[in-house]
Amino acid sequence: MTLISRRAVLAAAALAAPATLSAQSQARLLVIGGGFGGASAASFARRTYPELEVTLVEPRTSFVTCPYGNLVLAGVKQIGDITHSYDGLRAKGVRVVHDWATGIDAAAKRVRLAGGETLTYDRLILSPGIALRWGALEGYDEAASALMPHAWVPADGAQTLLLRRQLEAMPDGGVVGLAIPGNPFRCPPGPYERISMIASYLKRHKPRSKILALDAKEAFSKQGLFQDAWAELYPGMIEWVPSNRDGRVVKVDPRERVLETEFGTKHKVDVANVIPPQSAARIAIEAGLADNSGWVPVNPRTFEARTAPGIHVIGDANIPGPMPKSGFVANTTSKQAVAAAVASLRGQAPPEAVYFNTCYSHVGEGYGISIVGVFRPNAEGTAIAEVPNSGGVSPRGSHPEQRRLEALYADAWYESITKDMFG
Repeated sequence: MTLISRRAVLAAAALAAPATLSAQSQARLLVIGGGFGGASAASFARRTYPELEVTLVEPRTSFVTCPYGNLVLAGVKQIGDITHSYDGLRAKGVRVVHDWATGIDAAAKRVRLAGGETLTYDRLILSPGIALRWGALEGYDEAASALMPHAWVPADGAQTLLLRRQLEAMPDGGVVGLAIPGNPFRCPPGPYERISMIASYLKRHKPRSKILALDAKEAFSKQGLFQDAWAELYPGMIEWVPSNRDGRVVKVDPRERVLETEFGTKHKVDVANVIPPQSAARIAIEAGLADNSGWVPVNPRTFEARTAPGIHVIGDANIPGPMPKSGFVANTTSKQAVAAAVASLRGQAPPEAVYFNTCYSHVGEGYGISIVGVFRPNAEGTAIAEVPNSGGVSPRGSHPEQRRLEALYADAWYESITKDMFG
């Protein structure tokens, strides 16, 4: 693949801009990936820049969200409640192509699809999500996930439903083991919401059961709030083991349901949820966009890949500095990426950028907590920084009514953001 310089891309775009954007549907925006980043980008582009011709490439015909998947495990939601159609995007005028993107030619501005079609573009928004690093934990390959589900890449919901069935089949008094990865990974508070919602299910149906959470980190997002809730709602049920107490899982035995830590401690459990280390999705790596970390470094103002100007990488696949890999961040940064892409086509500078994150977590029935943050590029435009005194978490020791309201706010957030994505 041949890469061209940012200066060349901007110069060519400036020359072409009057012809490109003066006629209806002449500028071609191609979006790869139909999740929180890609669907948000396609929806925003059609809504804000009707002169664009927008194509979305996504292999699956419906999208199952990671957010609220933990509520399916608890039996609070059904898989249909978190499954969304692309029909709303089609109604807005987005061309939706259900196929796999298999290769990117950055110089020719072409994308190959598995079905044989080649799509050309003026600007590319790449939101491919993550890949699970099969084999990063000894014994945990794709086949092992049929016995020890990860339920971290929802796809069609099969992994979430498998873990749900295993919880239902587990005898009262059984042990649920979780292997939690080190940073960075998709949705930092997600494993701890999962612990909470599994505990909620066990408390109702299998109250003698326990949860063993083996963690490759020494601390985690919203830790004080989660642990306060565990002590209040699920006393004695949850044991969290950090890495400095031999919590890092390095090997698994799927058939025997054994999780082995780095100092050789073997934990036999009744149900195992293994969340393995992750990287950017394969297409980002094969296109040469990722660095040695496995993630894609990007321009903090435009989200263009550092190695390929003209390709804007959003969502979980990039390295967003202090911003977490969350659905809200994917949504808010998708809009800046689209606006920057259009500005480039017009020969203009990208708009000033500010990014937001709000992340709600359910920890029990009518019990929610949250964390918020505001971010922007630094003065040099070289990195993203958190705006001082802009963020925070739910106060500890809040009144039960506050926790109930936060659970309602979480539900409203989910409804709002999925409508923004899919219409």
